[in-house]
Amino acid sequence: MAFLRIDSDVDPFGTLLSLQEELERFMRNPAFAMGPSGFGAYPPVNIFDSPEGALVVAEAPGLDAAKLRVTGTGRTLTISGERVFKPDGNGLGYHRRELSEGKFSRSIQLPEDYEPANAEARYEAGLLIIRVPRGEHAKPRQITVQTA
Repeated sequence: MAFLRIDSDVDPFGTLLSLQEELERFMRNPAFAMGPSGFGAYPPVNIFDSPEGALVVAEAPGLDAAKLRVTGTGRTLTISGERVFKPDGNGLGYHRRELSEGKFSRSIQLPEDYEPANAEARYEAGLLIIRVPRGEHAKPRQITVQTA
């Protein structure tokens, strides 16, 4: 019979936390790209599912709603626009720069039963909210049982 000796100097929870930190650092590495859905994809989105369709919520604060563009083609929903940052003063240098600027585009592939071409979008309080309906063929419907 083998005995497993646990060293009192080893903290198993601390080891797991450090492993998680290393994995997060690895995923943020630009050399390890996960495509358009990887770390740092802009705008970050949450996609919710319901019987009526999908609700896509994109976090995009400080954008001009007139310059946001949402297009639907086939199964693809694309959000695009431009982030512009203009500091208040002239000749300012950066101490730290974390806010990116410039043009962006993010495409989301949806299952076949959604119709991105019929989506509706609104922008409020820094959130772009897009409702993508399901196709009529994919919506659940009640079937009446007939008696013989």
